[in-house]
Amino acid sequence: MLRRVFVAMTAMASLLVFGISAAQASLRVKVDISSQRMHVYVNGGLRHVWKVSTGKRGYRTPTGSFRPTRLERSWYSRKYNWSPMPHSIFFIGGVAIHGSNYVRQLGRPASHGCVRLARGNAARLFNLVRRHGARRTRIVVTY
Repeated sequence: MLRRVFVAMTAMASLLVFGISAAQASLRVKVDISSQRMHVYVNGGLRHVWKVSTGKRGYRTPTGSFRPTRLERSWYSRKYNWSPMPHSIFFIGGVAIHGSNYVRQLGRPASHGCVRLARGNAARLFNLVRRHGARRTRIVVTY
């Protein structure tokens, strides 16, 4: 009898621990404008470091802490000549993290305010945000 109680309590404790850790799963995306790098943390551990392009002179990338507001697998900028913005993760107004064909410009300011990534990295990030959900994703943009 005592053995059954112990096994049942161990199973309940395991479910509780795994349930809590799954509920606390988090995704943190840190964009450093000064270094033009993005650091992606999954559950507190560094998963990716990627070059980005943020706003060039005259076009500011907003700083602060944000949650994703909208995800669009295929999007085109209505403001900038229907430029493709694949795997867009919008985080404030019309500003998004998205894929770009201009990979030679990654690592220096070159955008109209968005955060540009290589297309493959944008797809990876997009899928991570979808998997974790907007409520468990935090986007932090700093200098």
